[in-house]
Amino acid sequence: MINGIEVVACVPARGGSKSIPRKNLHPLGGQPLLAWPIETALATPEIDRVIVSTDDAEIARIGRSLGAEIHERPAELADDKALVIDAVRHLLTMLKTEGHPLGIGLLLEATSPFRTPEMVSRCIHRLVEEDLDSIATFSPSSINPERTWRIEGEKPRPFIEGAVPWKPRQQLTPAFQLNGAVYAFWAERLPANGPSFLFGRMGAEILSAENVIDIDDEKDFVTANAILESSQRSDTR
Repeated sequence: MINGIEVVACVPARGGSKSIPRKNLHPLGGQPLLAWPIETALATPEIDRVIVSTDDAEIARIGRSLGAEIHERPAELADDKALVIDAVRHLLTMLKTEGHPLGIGLLLEATSPFRTPEMVSRCIHRLVEEDLDSIATFSPSSINPERTWRIEGEKPRPFIEGAVPWKPRQQLTPAFQLNGAVYAFWAERLPANGPSFLFGRMGAEILSAENVIDIDDEKDFVTANAILESSQRSDTR
């Protein structure tokens, strides 16, 4: 809790995945990917409940064994076209129906395993102390939009009209991207429609790109495991 307000973390983990079959159970650092957000949430002092939203019996079993509660997600909210935010809305509706107070909601996706309890706590405190409606974590963009192009009829042109892609890096306008590590919001204020977890009075928690990774395919797993192995070697020196 924070200031007497309950904090609930939702970990969405559907059974299907096109990029990597059973991605949420794929091993990372010797444990399933699902374990990473659950362990971080349980180690974050402000979080009262950790709930895995899933349509999959094996994921549910493993989630329980790791200390999380389970919310059974309807099949229509777990296919390739379903939005994560709709699964979160379904969970919040269930909690409200059961009489649970809706305080602060968190989205902690398994695909961003390297978040820390400190990152999560900072977002929760900023949400409350800065009177925000929502806050998310960002990192410097891997490519600046001023250096991107569109190809029309096999002819290139700057993606941003008037941009100069050859500018020195120091003269480019700083650009950031969502990294998926943490989304925090007031649950009662989450819009009833729309795809975005950022709404109302928004905040941005900036993280170094070295501190986050967004796992989408097998190559990302290889990279993440290499980072872990390198970190473990450094810790033993």
